[in-house]
Amino acid sequence: MSHEPPYPITPRILGLVEEIGEAIGRAELEALWQDLQLRRRNRIRTLHGSLAIEGNALSEEQITTILDGKPVVGPLRDIQEARNAIKAYDEFERWDPGDESHLLRAHELLMTALLDEPGRYRGGQVAVIGGGEVQHVGPPAARVSQLMKGLLLWVAATDTHPLVASSVFHYEFEFIHPFEDGNGRLGRLWQTLILTRWNPLFAHIPVESLVHARQSEYYRAIRESTEEGASSKFIEFMLEVISAALATPQA
Repeated sequence: MSHEPPYPITPRILGLVEEIGEAIGRAELEALWQDLQLRRRNRIRTLHGSLAIEGNALSEEQITTILDGKPVVGPLRDIQEARNAIKAYDEFERWDPGDESHLLRAHELLMTALLDEPGRYRGGQVAVIGGGEVQHVGPPAARVSQLMKGLLLWVAATDTHPLVASSVFHYEFEFIHPFEDGNGRLGRLWQTLILTRWNPLFAHIPVESLVHARQSEYYRAIRESTEEGASSKFIEFMLEVISAALATPQA
């Protein structure tokens, strides 16, 4: 059975959903996603933003070089992370957000050569670290598989607006912290996947780059939602970021 995550809908959430809906309409009229060069630039921004949140030191220029298949000088782990992320983002539009095998495949791609067993749920305890501090200690490893199955069933069946549902999934995923490493980048990727299934525009909007710019707020929203036992604060934060991403000139 799926579990209904707690996420009281606040007036701020409703207002942001409406605001984003209007912005999407304007963006669709401008047909932003039809510009292949723009798609490429935004994909690089997305990759850079999500990796930088996790401490990857590569620049957008270095990631562009890797994307072009050219050699780059930099920390070996950072280069491997970038190569993995490129492969995952190349494949992600084929995935079903509610399919556990697709989620595990995504983790395998993201963490190849970085973990001993990529694509497998963790077997031990983990903590969420943000800003050099422990933000949250994940549930016991013995509960991870059941919790993830419930969350994936929920996201597959919910009729909650995708803007809200994707944010709920993102928060709950980070709360469960199902893998030894790579949870942050996979949670952000899966939110993008859910949004892209709703509207293909989101495959080309670099939300992650704005999350990176507001990284301390991102971790604070996770922490406050955990303290309150509901994800409303995190939903509000992510919707603010999505709204800002849509309002940012894409050039």
